[in-house]
Amino acid sequence: MAANLPGGNPPVLPLPTLEDVRDAQKTLSGVARVTAMEGSRFLSRLVGGPVQMKCENLQRTGSFKLRGAYTRIAGLSAEERARGVVAASAGNHAQGVALAASLLGVASTVFMPVGAPLPKVAATREYGATVRTHGQVVDETLAAAQAYAEETGAVLIHPFDHPDVVAGQGTVGLEILEQCPEVRTVVVGIGGGGLAAGVALAIKSLRPDVRIVGVQAEGAAAYPPSLAAGRPLSLDRVATMADGMKVGRPGDVPFQIIGELVDEVRTVSEDALSSALLLCLERAKMVVEPAGAASVAALLSEPAAFRGPVVALLSGGNVDPLVLQRTLRHGMAAAGRYLSLRLRLPDRPGVLAALLGELSRADANVLAVNHVRIDPGLGIEEAEVELQLETQGPEHCAEVAGGLRSAGYTVLD
Repeated sequence: MAANLPGGNPPVLPLPTLEDVRDAQKTLSGVARVTAMEGSRFLSRLVGGPVQMKCENLQRTGSFKLRGAYTRIAGLSAEERARGVVAASAGNHAQGVALAASLLGVASTVFMPVGAPLPKVAATREYGATVRTHGQVVDETLAAAQAYAEETGAVLIHPFDHPDVVAGQGTVGLEILEQCPEVRTVVVGIGGGGLAAGVALAIKSLRPDVRIVGVQAEGAAAYPPSLAAGRPLSLDRVATMADGMKVGRPGDVPFQIIGELVDEVRTVSEDALSSALLLCLERAKMVVEPAGAASVAALLSEPAAFRGPVVALLSGGNVDPLVLQRTLRHGMAAAGRYLSLRLRLPDRPGVLAALLGELSRADANVLAVNHVRIDPGLGIEEAEVELQLETQGPEHCAEVAGGLRSAGYTVLD
C-alpha cells in the first residue's frame, strides 16, 4: 500500500495503488471472469459516438462484488481465516463474500437488510454463508455486522470501505483499458464508492486523459453533498428502487479516491433507472438490476454530456423477478408506452363497444377499463370511462388521444 493521495484528511486505512490493483488481478485469475464488452447501437446513436457496455452483470454471482470480496479474504492470515468472516450487504456483496469464503475454505456469516430480495438471500445461503437479517438499509445492517465481529472475533469484510476491496474492484478498470483502449469516458454507478474508486484508480493511473463519471440515484446521493463539504456526510433518508445503491454515507477510503480522481458525479431519477433497465432488456438482451443500470440511465438522461468512445459499466444483474416486473412497468410508463385516459360518453347501449372498436383500429391495447355510470358529477344520460392502454410510444399516445377527439369523444385527461 502507498501513501495517501493528496488532499483531504488522511483515512485510517492507507489507500490502494495501481500495483495493488495489478496484484488483485493476479489473485483473481481463474476466479473472476473477464466479462464481456458489448456494443450498443442505440446508445451510440443517442450519444453520437461509440458506446460499449462492460457486462459485470455476467460476472460470477451476478455482479462485480466477487472481485473485491475474494481479494480481501485471500489477503487474510491463517489465524484470521480460522476466525471466519462476517459481512453486511443488500445482496451482491453478500453473494460475493459467500462464494469467495467458500472457495477459500473460510466460514462466513452475512447480515442482510430486512426485505432484501429473496433470490439474493437464497443465493447467499446456497454459496455457503449463514444469513442473518437486520435493519432497513445497509448502514444499519453494517452496524449489526460490526457488533458481531467484535463479539465473535470474525473479520469484517466491508462492502466498499477497505483498500483490498477497492483494489479488487479496480480490476474492472484494467479490463476496460485492455478491451477498449480507445475509451474516452467511463460511466460507473456509485453506492458506497468501492467500484467507482477502484475503476478510477486503475484507469487514471494509466490513462489520466479518460474522463470518469460517477452516477448515483437521486434518493441515495450522498456523494455530491459530501464532495462539496470535503468530508463524508450521512444522509437523513435513503429511498430508491436501486437496493445496491442504498448507502447513506460514503466510505472513507473510496471517498478520498473519488474526490481526487472522479471527474464528475451525476444523479439520476427513478424514471431514468427504470427506463435504463427496460432498454438493457429490450435492446441489449441484458438482465440488469436498477443499480446496475445507473450508467445507462445517465446516458439516457443527458446523452450530449458524454464524449465517445464511452464505456458504461453494468455493475450487476441480480434482480428479484417481482422487482423486475414493477420496474419494467415503471420503465414502460416513463417511456410513454402506457396511456391513461378518462372520457365522457353518452350512457347508451353500444357506445362502449364503439369506443373499444375505435381503440382497436388505433392499435392501442386495452389493459383495463373502469366504466362509471353512477356519480353525482354525471348527467342522467352520461357515463365516464377510465382507460389504461398499452401503446407504441409517446407519438402513438398523441395519435390515439387525437384520434378519439377527432371521432367526437370528450377526452377529459
